[in-house]
Amino acid sequence: MDTQKIDSSVPTERVPDNMPRPQQRSLVPKGITIGLAVFALVLSLAGYGFRLMIGDDVGTVLRHAAVIVPAFVIGIPLFFWLGSRLLNKVKGLHIETRNALTLGWLTACVAMLWLMGTYS
Repeated sequence: MDTQKIDSSVPTERVPDNMPRPQQRSLVPKGITIGLAVFALVLSLAGYGFRLMIGDDVGTVLRHAAVIVPAFVIGIPLFFWLGSRLLNKVKGLHIETRNALTLGWLTACVAMLWLMGTYS
């Protein structure tokens, strides 16, 4: 049984569906997004200096870096961004680009740290 009283003196307004809603700003500050992007780049390059110092072949290290660094720094955030665009179109959501990219770089950093911990 509902015991709440409804004040009928306060008019309720329904916003029509076709009216544009105000744009929401990104939830993530720009500094965090930039910081995660830089951290992803530093993490992805971190091991290659050590590999070169212990004497691995330069060509092998560069070929490996040419695949791994873009995959983590560009690839994972790109997939999150494309997924957000798809959800915005299909489901009618409003996922900001910066939020999607930040989540992508955060996921990339966590994945690299997990891989580093596994192989250390």
